[in-house]
Parts: sequence; structure tokens; C-alpha cells
Amino acid sequence: MDLSKAMSQDGASQFQEVIRQELELSVKKELEKILTTAPSHEFEHTKKDLDGFRKLFHRFLQEKGPSVDWGKIQRPPEDSIQPYEKIKARGLPDNVSSVLNKLVVVKLNGGLGTSMGCKGPKSLIGVRNENTFLDLTVQQIEHLNKTYDTDVPLVLMNSFNTDEDTKKILQKYNHCRVKIYTFNQSRYPRINKESLLPVAKNVSYSGENTEAWYPPGHGDIYASFYNSGLLDTFIGEGKEYIFVSNIDNLGATVDLYILNHLMNPPNGKPCEFVMEVTNKTRADVKGGTLTQYEGKLRLVEIAQVPKAHVDEFKSVSKFKIFNTNNLWISLAAVKRLQEQNAIDMEIIVNPKTLDGGLNVIQLETAVGAAIKSFENSLGINVPRSRFLPVKTTSDLLLVMSNLYSLNAGSLTMSEKREFPTVPLVKLGSSFTKVQDYLRRFESIPDMLELDHLTVSGDVTFGKNVSLKGTVIIIANHGDRIDIPPGAVLENKIVSGNLRILDH
Repeated sequence: MDLSKAMSQDGASQFQEVIRQELELSVKKELEKILTTAPSHEFEHTKKDLDGFRKLFHRFLQEKGPSVDWGKIQRPPEDSIQPYEKIKARGLPDNVSSVLNKLVVVKLNGGLGTSMGCKGPKSLIGVRNENTFLDLTVQQIEHLNKTYDTDVPLVLMNSFNTDEDTKKILQKYNHCRVKIYTFNQSRYPRINKESLLPVAKNVSYSGENTEAWYPPGHGDIYASFYNSGLLDTFIGEGKEYIFVSNIDNLGATVDLYILNHLMNPPNGKPCEFVMEVTNKTRADVKGGTLTQYEGKLRLVEIAQVPKAHVDEFKSVSKFKIFNTNNLWISLAAVKRLQEQNAIDMEIIVNPKTLDGGLNVIQLETAVGAAIKSFENSLGINVPRSRFLPVKTTSDLLLVMSNLYSLNAGSLTMSEKREFPTVPLVKLGSSFTKVQDYLRRFESIPDMLELDHLTVSGDVTFGKNVSLKGTVIIIANHGDRIDIPPGAVLENKIVSGNLRILDH
């Protein structure tokens, strides 16, 4: 009985293997067809992209089921995640500029502002006194270069969605003391969820092909940076580390203590990869966490967790920290691993529905997932202030408010705020788009003493409003609430209808 069962299973797996090989062949043919439509000046570049996609697709067909065995997941050993205070206690070297001259700052700039109702690159949204994410980044690095008389370059990893608009704007920084370089993420074809074949019929990404392509997540940085030639250029200039972060994380500034720890390792063993992590709050339950897995530090994302263990993954007690995506990575190590084809990142399968209703999937990877491929990796548990992402207008309200002061492109929590935590802000759907949000605030309220703000429905704020404690404002459907200029709301719930008309 068991023998026949085993044979039938064997037959089934052979059958699956045949199907898989046929599918790979079909995809290969489709990609070759697409490549023939590339103009000669784009041929090499397109070929690299499509080859990269084929490798990723091959791995996608090989891997089945959850990519982690939950039973093997352990808490990381104590010394593999160091408290920031311990790193800071080592102080700074006598010559700060000598360590800074070994650094390259890389910002992930592939994202559009669509989730906030903006066209074009997210990095060009104004966040503070008319300054965009990109302005603040350039100001921070220029300040470093002037203060320490160094030459830290800024590198932007663009996607085909953001490259053109970003390059137009870069001219305005020509007179800044920052050298700016750009390179592009790969451009991969989306595949039909049913047939698993590419949706695109040719290389163009305009017209009917607009939605046929996608940038494959920030894990693509290793191959793209290597292929762009910039990696070798910087190694040739004596640079040793890149500091990588999301351009919308306003807390991700160059930290001299972490840089010093990398350049002068306490045990003499160079560390090839540092991931900044920070303590989870209830708002961060979905963030990827660092674990010990088969003797290596490993980043585990919620998408990889078997359904039965999702609640355990989200618990703040078992997994206390999450990845901020502020990463410090050795250039020499990236070169070595890239040339050995040894960077191993789990595939993230991201389902999407195109405007016409077609279901597709896009295969992606995440930059932090490569931590397990590097030697002597380390987590550093940093203060929450190094994680200040602006994903929504609720986040934008916080960074535009008097909770923060701006100095040389860096935001710091105001000294007038008596407790170090950031208030919880939830703005309703009437505030989702930046232009609607700006229209609803005549000026940004005073929020120094705010703990929690929830706003829902058609609500506007007059000038010089002050919000303290817990404030909940709910305008029901068809109602409107105008908070009058100068109003002070402390531990208040406002609901119903409040119209203030000029007479």
C-alpha cells in the first residue's frame, strides 16, 4: 500500500517537474520575443534586466510553501543585537573626517507618491517649510561635508517610475557641496497570475504597456548597484561602507557612532552588515524582525510566517524589535557576494490587479533579507527617533508640527515635549491626499501636549488650534465640523455638526 502511494507521489512530482520545465521554456521564449523589440541603445540594459528576472522566476518555481520553518526560529543571541547606548559609549575617533571619507549614502528613491495622492516621485513631496524629502537629504549631507571638510557622496536608487523626474530636479543642487549620483533599479515584467507568462509584449512602458512592468523591490540594490559600475568606482576611491535607507524615513541620518563602530570594530573582526532595529510598539506589529535561524541572523517578514503563527509573530513580547531598513553594508562584501552569485533573499510574491481587472503577480526581494549572506552581521537597537517614516498624511502632520524642530535638514523632537513618545495620529479618508490635507488645515495645530488624535469625516481646522491629551473629532456623513481659530481642545470628543460662517 505504502509503496504504491510512494510511487504515485513520485509520479506526481515527476509530472510537476515536467510542467515546471515547460513553463520555464515558455517564459524564456516570451522574454526573448520581448528582447527583440528593444532599440539597440537599450539592448544590453534590457538583456540584463530580463536575465535577472529569469533567475528570479526560476527560483520562484523551485520554492514552494512558507520559506521559514517556524520550529527553527529562535531569539537572536544577546550579543548579536547591541544596544545603541553601548555603541555610542565608545565615543568618536579623533579624526571624524577620516571615517566619513569611507562612507557613501544611498537613498532608496524608487517609490511614487500615489498613496498620498501625488503624481511623480515621493521624494519630491514637500514635508517641512517647502522642503522635500530630497531637499532635507541633500541639506543633511552638505552639512556633514562642510562641518568635517569631507566628501560624502549621495547616491539615489531610482526606478523607471522616478528616474526622469528626479534627474530634472537634481540640477538645482549643482552648487551644493554634495556629489550626487543615480542608478536605476531593474525593470521586470509582471506575470499573469493564471498562466505565469509576462503580460508585456514588447519593451516599451508607455501606452497599453504602462502597467506591464515593475521595479522588483529594494533587494534589487545589490545587482543594480553592481551592474551600474558605481560599486567599483567607489571601491576605487577608497570607500568602504554604504549607509542605505528609505528616502521617506526622516530619522535616517548619518550616525557617526555607528560608522565609527564599523570602521574600528572592538574585536578587530570587520562587520559586513549592520541592521538598525528599534523596539516594537503596538503600531509596528507588521514590521520584519531579526531572528536566529540555522546559526545566522535572519530577517523574517510577516509574509513568510505560516498562518498559524501570525499572532505569535505580531506579539510584542516574543519579538520585541523590528527592522527600520537603515542598513550599513560593506562595499567589498557586496562585490564578493555578487560575483559569487551568493546573495540569498527570499522571494516576496506580491499580487496586484491591473486597471483592466487582470490579476498579475510581481516577484520582489527586500534589501534586509540578505543579512544572512554576510559575515559577522550585527543588529543595533537604535532609539525610535531614527525611524520617522512618512507613509501617510497622518505621519506628515507629525513632522510638519511643532513636535519637531528642523536643523541642517535633520528633524529632532522638540525639547518642549515632556515625554519622548510620538502621539498616535489617525486622519480619516478625507485627508488621504496631500492637497486635501493641506486645504483642511489653515495652519498646523500645536501638538506639543497631544497623546492621541483621531479625525474622521469632513473636518477643517482654523489657525492656531491647540490639541492636548486625547482628541477625537468625528463628523458624521453629511455633517461638517469646523474647528474655530485659536480653539484649545484638551481631552475632548467633538461630534455632530459645527459650521462657522463668516458674516
